[in-house]
Amino acid sequence: MNAGSDPERDDFGLPPIDIVIPDDARELDRDVQAYQRELRALRRKRRASRLRGPLTRDGMVLPLLAGCLMLALLTSTLLIMFAADQTGAPHLPRSTATQSQPRNTPTTQPAAGQPNGLLPTATVKIRGKAVLLRTATAAMPSVLTLVPPDCKCASELRQLSSQAARAGVLVYFVGTPQVMPQVTGLATATGQPTSQVAEDTGNVLGSTYGQKGLTAILVRRDGTVASVIRQLPQQKRLDTGLQEISAVKPAGH
Repeated sequence: MNAGSDPERDDFGLPPIDIVIPDDARELDRDVQAYQRELRALRRKRRASRLRGPLTRDGMVLPLLAGCLMLALLTSTLLIMFAADQTGAPHLPRSTATQSQPRNTPTTQPAAGQPNGLLPTATVKIRGKAVLLRTATAAMPSVLTLVPPDCKCASELRQLSSQAARAGVLVYFVGTPQVMPQVTGLATATGQPTSQVAEDTGNVLGSTYGQKGLTAILVRRDGTVASVIRQLPQQKRLDTGLQEISAVKPAGH
């Protein structure tokens, strides 16, 4: 500066500045206080920024949102569980029969040879060949006719064959080895084919049903026994039984 306090260009290339240097340093107290106030305000602003910073960054917001979502989901699940027991629906008592009846009670299968049970497991000879009894009766409904010893029953067998033919039922003449000559003679006398004459080599049918006169065992196509008729002829009962087994259709028909 020049002596007249007029600004002149500095030799070092700095812009001209009007600087006033007070004679007493106490005159600068107001400026110092104002500067200190600005510094304190700046520090407060920085502290507030550090406190609010985590809340405005993704690192804090996303976990907070996830926690709120999980809490809401847990609360709704608990409410649904508690509300399920408080619907107010009446509990209807079950009937006594339902309470006493055991679940999954297996049905009792009749014994082999009994009505509605399977035929006994036996092998018979037809034309000299061993054949399973259940295989022989699998083609169509059948009548196994047990011929007792010394049976003078040609007319009864002829009547049985006629009734079975009308009903569409196959008839077998069955005898033990001791009576097979007689059974063969009756088959010839009544026109029974040799393919429908069977020899019960083990007397399984005789032991199961007993030899009480001329006996007819009515067998369904599935191998189950429909009925056993002893002391033939019993024309009315036989007709009913033949109609019953001929009316049963095989599975899939």
